[in-house]
Amino acid sequence: MKHAPFDYGSGFPTLLRKEVKRFYKVAFQTVAAPVLTAVLYLLIFGHVLEGKVEMYGHLSYTAFLIPGLVMMSLLQNAFANTSSSLIQSKITGNLVFVLLAPLSNLEFYAAYVLAAVVRGVVVGLGVFLITAWFVQPSFEYPIWIIVFAFLGAAILGSMGLIAGIWADKFDQLAAFQNFLIMPATMLSGVFYSIHTLPPVWQTVSHFNPFFYMIDGFRYGFFGVSDVSPWMSFAIVSGFFLAVSLAALRMLKTGYKLRH
Repeated sequence: MKHAPFDYGSGFPTLLRKEVKRFYKVAFQTVAAPVLTAVLYLLIFGHVLEGKVEMYGHLSYTAFLIPGLVMMSLLQNAFANTSSSLIQSKITGNLVFVLLAPLSNLEFYAAYVLAAVVRGVVVGLGVFLITAWFVQPSFEYPIWIIVFAFLGAAILGSMGLIAGIWADKFDQLAAFQNFLIMPATMLSGVFYSIHTLPPVWQTVSHFNPFFYMIDGFRYGFFGVSDVSPWMSFAIVSGFFLAVSLAALRMLKTGYKLRH
């Protein structure tokens, strides 16, 4: 029996609720641990560089660092939510029950990615609430904060879906995360402005879509950035469309899922 996408009578809300409950049940590991990691980054780098480096001519280093840590935590945990869920379901064999449910490809994709967005935002909010004790926060353009947070989490949720479908075992997934996601986030301007880099590395940074996510997100707090927020928005939106279509294509063909 056919049903419209996102029909309440479909399995979409059930799958979404299941994915949210999955990380909520182990919140100490999925939320508290990454928040602690981000706070340690702030304590170490802030202690070493505070008072020695000013960003954009007037910002303290700690103030500059906080949005980057928030966004980095958001991105990494959004990726972890979809990728770990899918690989666990594939290895344990219970993914077949999800595939047999009356779900369209779009519903399957949306449930996993929206759950990833929820986890990413929860972790990012937790990091912000803790780190805000160190510096008085500012919100120059809140709409940009919301836009880049949602797009960034959705992109990494989609990439996690792709990685989870592609990987057959945990070490393949770890390779995807350690050699692609981790370097892309760490080298995206979380800890520095790209204008402090040599020209060749500035050029390389402009080919990293993660840079635009973090730069646009930081613009929402301070009203200053390395590139125009509109340029960041265009590139991040295009990247979101590309990874979304790739994930939906993999779901449609049943790549490593149905065959």
